[in-house]
Amino acid sequence: MTSRTVLVTGGTSGIGRAIARRFAAERAEVFVTGRHADTVEATAEELGVHGVVCDATDPGQVASLAARLGAVDVLVNAAGGLPGAAPADRAPLEALLAQWQANLAQNLLTAVLTTTALQDRLADGSAVLSIGSIGAERRGGSYGAAKAALAAWNASLSAELAPRGVTCNVISSGYVAGTNFFGGPLADERHRALVEETHNKRPGTVDDIAETAWFLASPGARHITAQTVHVNGGAFSTR
Repeated sequence: MTSRTVLVTGGTSGIGRAIARRFAAERAEVFVTGRHADTVEATAEELGVHGVVCDATDPGQVASLAARLGAVDVLVNAAGGLPGAAPADRAPLEALLAQWQANLAQNLLTAVLTTTALQDRLADGSAVLSIGSIGAERRGGSYGAAKAALAAWNASLSAELAPRGVTCNVISSGYVAGTNFFGGPLADERHRALVEETHNKRPGTVDDIAETAWFLASPGARHITAQTVHVNGGAFSTR
């Protein structure tokens, strides 16, 4: 396979970082983005990739990112996560609105803005991958609703881009250990409960997701598009 250009948003930690590392190991030209200059710089140096500071919820920053890139062969929308709590002095409905808006911004609009900005730069035969969550189908609240919307948007995106040979898929992860998704170490009891839900009785790893991303961007996956691929050890089927 010839060298490809890969962009991974949210590529400085967790799943995004693992995906960037996987493509970099195959000598792709990889760009990672993040909101903080120090983590972007450290990741770029450690992985041997290009680092760009970009808040993917900001249209101006996303436009600037797109302007500095040429053709893109693989776009990975990995930016997202759980936003912080709304200020305590807000009225209940205002706090609820802020929570929903933050989740939609971080977990849906980051992908929509980035993909739209880069749409004309996506090479024929390229791949767009977005990181979803099992929470889209299982009591995920505003976070899960945003990830469910991500899957719905992905299906329409696939219909639009498929005539150019561009595939568009969502990787729906379950519990992945070793990330900062929960904002700190997970309590042992919670960890055991999440592992117990799986069929293979182990937590997911960032490399599980990275290898799935690698496959979906490979020549062997060119007829797979508009799909949500569950990578959760069977936990999705338990409820």
